Amino acid sequence: MAEADWTYLNDGLDIATVDRGVTAGIARPPGGGSFLYAFNSLAAVNGAVALFANLASFAPMAKGGSIRGVVQRGPGGGPTGFSPFLFLCCQGSSVNDSAYLLGLSDDDPHRIVLRKGAVTVGLPTADGPGVLLKSAASFAQATWLHLRLDVIVNTNGDVVLKVFQSDLALHPLGTPPDWQPVSGMVEFIDDHLGINSGSQPLTSGRGGFGFSVKDVTRRAFFDHLELFRQV
Repeated sequence: MAEADWTYLNDGLDIATVDRGVTAGIARPPGGGSFLYAFNSLAAVNGAVALFANLASFAPMAKGGSIRGVVQRGPGGGPTGFSPFLFLCCQGSSVNDSAYLLGLSDDDPHRIVLRKGAVTVGLPTADGPGVLLKSAASFAQATWLHLRLDVIVNTNGDVVLKVFQSDLALHPLGTPPDWQPVSGMVEFIDDHLGINSGSQPLTSGRGGFGFSVKDVTRRAFFDHLELFRQV
């Protein structure tokens, strides 16, 4: 998708607080192209910036979908105070709306985390409120991770959440990914009774990527974003 295919969620931090955009100035992941998308916080303000796909039938998607992307918690002013993420089933057009978020937790070292909750909160810690699953492994800052979140809406109203990872060292961008379940992140069923997650499942909505931040000179990088919808 092109840059014009993405729109910012409302109520996010402005460009004077978090700079953002396409750049060739950051080292790309293995097999990456000439550019990537970066966020850089310019002030110690709590909030988020997020973009969703604004294509027909995607804004919103009538059911679930699949989002994939390469994500990094970039080096900067410190190892905590920020989290990058992919999201699906965002319930509205604001960062204050709820979604399923998959990304890198605000920990040092960080973990891959799946959380259900407000986009603006991001992924506070691997054990924070709303966390559904977390990886067994932890990762150092400046590590590229190729992640995939599938949200499958069943006919009975249950939502099945699956998380995968492809090893970039063995399968760089430009070659077919080898999607494997993330250790520690077994399939999660967000049941239509609201038992497993404590709230009703999210069965439709917008998909995209974003950056939650609390401090200055925190950075996150994204590349090779792909979005599919359930039909």
